Amino acid sequence: MTVWAIADRAPLPLIYSLAFPLGRTQAPRTQNNLAMVSETAHSRAALAGIALMTGGIFMFAVNDALGKWLVATFSVGQVLLVRSLAAMVLLAPFIWRDIAEFAAAPRWGLQALRAAFATVEVACFYWAVAYLPLADVMAFYLAGPIFVTAIAGTLLREPVGWRRWAAVAAGFVGVIVCLRPGAATLTWPALIALAGSFTFSLSMISTRFLRGTSDTVLVTTQTVSALAFGAVVAPFAWTPPGAGDLALLCLLGIVAMVAHMCVNRSLILAPASTVVPYQYTTIVWAVLFGYLVFGDVPDAWMLSGAAIIVAAGLFIYLRERRLARRDSAFSEPPP
Repeated sequence: MTVWAIADRAPLPLIYSLAFPLGRTQAPRTQNNLAMVSETAHSRAALAGIALMTGGIFMFAVNDALGKWLVATFSVGQVLLVRSLAAMVLLAPFIWRDIAEFAAAPRWGLQALRAAFATVEVACFYWAVAYLPLADVMAFYLAGPIFVTAIAGTLLREPVGWRRWAAVAAGFVGVIVCLRPGAATLTWPALIALAGSFTFSLSMISTRFLRGTSDTVLVTTQTVSALAFGAVVAPFAWTPPGAGDLALLCLLGIVAMVAHMCVNRSLILAPASTVVPYQYTTIVWAVLFGYLVFGDVPDAWMLSGAAIIVAAGLFIYLRERRLARRDSAFSEPPP
């Protein structure tokens, strides 16, 4: 679902041993050997990055399926409350390590607004999956980067060329296909999922303006926001959980935090252009878990719309990467 990182400096000895083997005691003596060793290290790091990204996205999918299972019994507020409490326990060592970062964090008003957006987004997600198939909701959320481009080009006045505008238009067509507009299919849960996707894009845009903020601060603020929301809302629809249900509710927060760590580490080991496209494998897992766990069979409308959204999102991402490389090679951006 959401892809924010919390452990940019967390140790991962196994991954580092794969990416940068330490067994050699002598440096290579020729430039060819140096080039070969460097190429091998980069290749291993890229493979490790891909493995971590796909593993992290798989864990996010497990987290989403587990959330759908739990909201069938417990209210969204109760799920967010226990999930956030478990996440805070896991975050505690990082908060202690980076305590000085909180005092130095800029623009606390925007920090609070971003945390509110993140809370609304996750609440909409759980509310929507309580009524819709997991793959349908995930298809709407994959439109988040498309909303970001549209908002950046209109409200933020960022330059967006015609190619990306065409991809935005195509992405919105994919959303409409997924919505299957009609009296019988345009339901409140579908609109809630769409609203959650739009709020997710607002959260991503607000993150752009907080680039100097540490990852620990960003994730802690949004976790505290979700915790506060759950604490206020949960008492109105509280269902006493058994020991097994309580364990699953806690596991929801733990799995999400570990998934964040995997995604973040993948972006450290490998270039974003190598690993980010693998985020779209989430729709594959959503379809698979939806079918195996909940018996949801995706229809042609959802699959077609999801394919259009994924294609549009990938095009926008690759186009932005290409323009970024051009900007770094020339003093002025291309027309």
